[in-house]
Amino acid sequence: GNFEVATPQWVFGLSRYALVGGDVWFARREDGMDHLAVLSVDGTVTEVEPLSANSPATSISSLAAHGEGVVLVAASWTTEPALVAVTRTSTEVLREPRDLKLASGWLPVPEQIEFPTSSPEGGPDGELERAHALVYPPTSPDHEAPADEKPPLVVLVHGGPTGSVRTQLQLAVAFWTSRGFTVADVDYRGSTGYGRSYRHRLRGGWGVLDVDDCVAVARHLSSDERPPTEQVDAERLAIRGGSAGGFTVLAALTFHDVFSAGASRYGIGDLAALAADTHKFETRYLDRLVGRWPEDEAVYRERSPIHHVDRLATPLLLLQGSEDRVVPPAQAHAMADALREQGVPFELIEFPDEGHGFRKAANVVRALEAELAFFADRFGFEVPERTGRQDRT
Repeated sequence: GNFEVATPQWVFGLSRYALVGGDVWFARREDGMDHLAVLSVDGTVTEVEPLSANSPATSISSLAAHGEGVVLVAASWTTEPALVAVTRTSTEVLREPRDLKLASGWLPVPEQIEFPTSSPEGGPDGELERAHALVYPPTSPDHEAPADEKPPLVVLVHGGPTGSVRTQLQLAVAFWTSRGFTVADVDYRGSTGYGRSYRHRLRGGWGVLDVDDCVAVARHLSSDERPPTEQVDAERLAIRGGSAGGFTVLAALTFHDVFSAGASRYGIGDLAALAADTHKFETRYLDRLVGRWPEDEAVYRERSPIHHVDRLATPLLLLQGSEDRVVPPAQAHAMADALREQGVPFELIEFPDEGHGFRKAANVVRALEAELAFFADRFGFEVPERTGRQDRT
């Protein structure tokens, strides 16, 4: 089927099922969305609909047996995670979600879409394959765009790369939608939550299929395949992502000319260097995603943006933590050197007190505001004065 219960094997500490008496309670992700169900000893499956702060839960995780049901973490499109106790007939909120003190008009609710993308093998009868995304429209109770202006687009690329989009309130998404952007959060082929065959599509295809899907969603949303009122501006398409998503950003900008700007957070420019230098746990991860190392060195080189910078002309923002042991800073430094040599407009911002992912509040704010300022320069609009622009490297 098109669902999965487990998370990727590189995700630690999560529980997607619990044993309650003779029943198995489990959270499954079907067609990219979370659902809670109970498998009884007689083989019947019963759907249960938990709530998160009186809203239907769209994200379910961390199940543990509790009385006649389970305790779990639930969130929705408009609420952050809450701790809830669920039985077949009731939901009790044990710990309320954080009160954001934001009017609901600031919080975007996405449209789940399926769109046509590439099919390197031709697919059945030569048909294009399909990929998935959550599309968040611009959302602000205080501002409205001119009727004749299409919004800019930010394509979000999740990490993993076999992870998935988050089906809950994301303030980082609201940051963009509240500033007039449409956001497409892409579950490219290889993402978890659509069944084994979809997840396995990325085997041997990382750096190709994920890139094709991110390019395809940008083209789809800016084309006549969408109603005129839902189209984005084809001249203002940006792409951003971190880690594995950062690699997809770099590859999309290098091998395609669809986007006008990009931001890579601790992204990978050199796959061979990653295979040689990353931490022990992921040392052989690329064997399935790209090919055996070093036997398939030619494939690694072919897909590494660092070796094709002469094809890259799109302005690029690089964000990197100096203490990163998963994607070492040398990756960002090498890309910066190559971009400088080619004369490609870029900025490099390094965070001396961060590792793989930014944790400190001040750095999270600084990174987001740097991205907004960078895109604003390219798209021709001004940002509020409080948005800090960074010194260029």
